[in-house]
Amino acid sequence: MFDDVLSVIWKERKSQFRVRGSRLRFLMMLFSPLLLGTILPITWGPDWLVQLPPLAVATITSVILVAVMVPESIAGERERHTLETLLASRLPDRAILLGKLLVPVAVGTGAAMLTDLCSLIVVNVAHWQGEILFFSPPIAVGSLALSLLMALLTAGAGVFVSLKAATAQEAAQILTFAILIPPMLLQLVPLLFRDQMAQFLDTVNGPQLLLIVLSVLVVLDVVVLLAAAARFQRSRLIA
Repeated sequence: MFDDVLSVIWKERKSQFRVRGSRLRFLMMLFSPLLLGTILPITWGPDWLVQLPPLAVATITSVILVAVMVPESIAGERERHTLETLLASRLPDRAILLGKLLVPVAVGTGAAMLTDLCSLIVVNVAHWQGEILFFSPPIAVGSLALSLLMALLTAGAGVFVSLKAATAQEAAQILTFAILIPPMLLQLVPLLFRDQMAQFLDTVNGPQLLLIVLSVLVVLDVVVLLAAAARFQRSRLIA
């Protein structure tokens, strides 16, 4: 099983950036988060390393890149009629799914860490205080964990969308719209449950709140990925 997954990863790594315009699209998607990770730290200064914005920038970076790559990996290959060759091999469905998900997740998480590294360098260069500054442990761990868990959640959702969409472009558009819905709904929570939210925030500190969010994401990841594995079947892909 492990060797089968590595085979799919090798194939995905080669094919993801061979599609016309894929490299340019990847660089364009990476440009905005890197820009945020450069400009914002200059404005915030050393406080950037202990505040929440790095978590948001890293998470957005990871989600955007995964949302672009997963539809291309499944719906795009089916659209180009190159998926049949992979399905005709001896590789099991689970190995194909894992290989196709691990590459976008690794790229998205890696890009998020690159954005954090850029912001860390910018803060130290622009606000040098005689010693090297680092992210606080909760921000450093939270940034990595959030970007990874959100990348997995986006990848799992991308499987469902790609199985239904006729083209990679359609899959990317639907997935992007689906990603935007939860943040919009979350904006209503403080308005509808203002008192309850205030009481809740008074009882927890930052690290505790981060741990709660990460725990919820772990549960969602497990559910979505198990459901994606159940639906990712040769018959569905061929159809």
